[in-house]
Amino acid sequence: MRKRLSTLALSGLALTFSAAPPSVPGADVFTPLTVSAFTPRTIAFPGTDGRTHIVYELLVTNTNATPATLESVEVVDAANPANILDAYEAKKLQAALRTTGNSAAESLTIEFNGTRLLMISLALDPSSKVPKKLLHRVKFQGAASPSPKPATPVDVTYTVAPIEIETKFPHIGAPLSGTGWVAVNGCCEVGVHRSASFACNGSLFLAQRFAIDWMQLGRDGKFNNGNASDVHDYVGYGAPVLAAADGIVVGVEDSLDDQKPGSLPDPSTITIDNVDGNHIVLDLGGGVYAFYAHLQRNSLAVRLGDRVKRSQVLAKLGNTGNSSAPHLHFHLMQGASVLCSNGIPYAIDNFDAAGNLSHDSAAEQELTADFSKSFRPASNRRYQYPLDLEIVNFSASH
Repeated sequence: MRKRLSTLALSGLALTFSAAPPSVPGADVFTPLTVSAFTPRTIAFPGTDGRTHIVYELLVTNTNATPATLESVEVVDAANPANILDAYEAKKLQAALRTTGNSAAESLTIEFNGTRLLMISLALDPSSKVPKKLLHRVKFQGAASPSPKPATPVDVTYTVAPIEIETKFPHIGAPLSGTGWVAVNGCCEVGVHRSASFACNGSLFLAQRFAIDWMQLGRDGKFNNGNASDVHDYVGYGAPVLAAADGIVVGVEDSLDDQKPGSLPDPSTITIDNVDGNHIVLDLGGGVYAFYAHLQRNSLAVRLGDRVKRSQVLAKLGNTGNSSAPHLHFHLMQGASVLCSNGIPYAIDNFDAAGNLSHDSAAEQELTADFSKSFRPASNRRYQYPLDLEIVNFSASH
């Protein structure tokens, strides 16, 4: 039987423990599970669902010989901790927990010296005020004291891990033109981009938090014309890729051939240099960089050091690098390195929302399937981020 322990509130930190509470207010307390925000601040941004989204990660480490089993993590307003903005528990908690090696966590139990990443994604109603700071109420079964030997786990609760929320984000133009562009692998559920942590230069980075793989549907609702193994049969192949803002070219690659669609390349052939295929990095100023990946070989219309203007053609959409079908991988980041920097959200200043692929249809159907029923009457949007599987029209007038 688990031992139920009392809870102490101390200087904004609530803790259950077996020893007598400190006699001095604000005294240090034992926290066997360390929890901290992966970055000290994050940015709230508007999505195409009309809600305000806040996306970030928590770094969780068990420092004690007694295994720690997570039960729940509540996200609360630091100014009013009674205001619970979201709660992660059971299946939802398990789905959001990742290893630092970019894989799903096998269970909610964290071994001695083990570390996990918890992917947090909030979606606030339009009427909700964005908090200036968040805290996290963590509940788990773990060590009651700093004993060097494993002991019977007890219930532990404390509120920790502050993260500041900013509300200013980059405004950009469209990276493509035309209609029927689908935001594949977009924000904000845990997926191939959202959870793509990468260790390099002595640190861990999440460059692709807000990355989108843009794939184009034809007017018939199909990604290609029937031959899924031929790059030339895809609607978006060869589409002009555009500068989303004025900038300076600070990174290029243009030497790789297209992959044959239908499957990813042999993992043994993927390196840190070729994973993104032919690509371009633009310095947009203010510490913001734009990244375009999987471009056609010999299609780059710019060179290192070139200054580009918004809507200028940069290259053509291809299928190079770690790609299974022609698409444009696009994201913004805080550094010039395409892998060793952290991704940031943004808003496209003018586009039309024209439908949405359901997660079931996208997962269960082949790329040759008919998605025409996913279209809806176009609705003009200003300064929003296209969420996962949104169908977007970028008209010439935008």
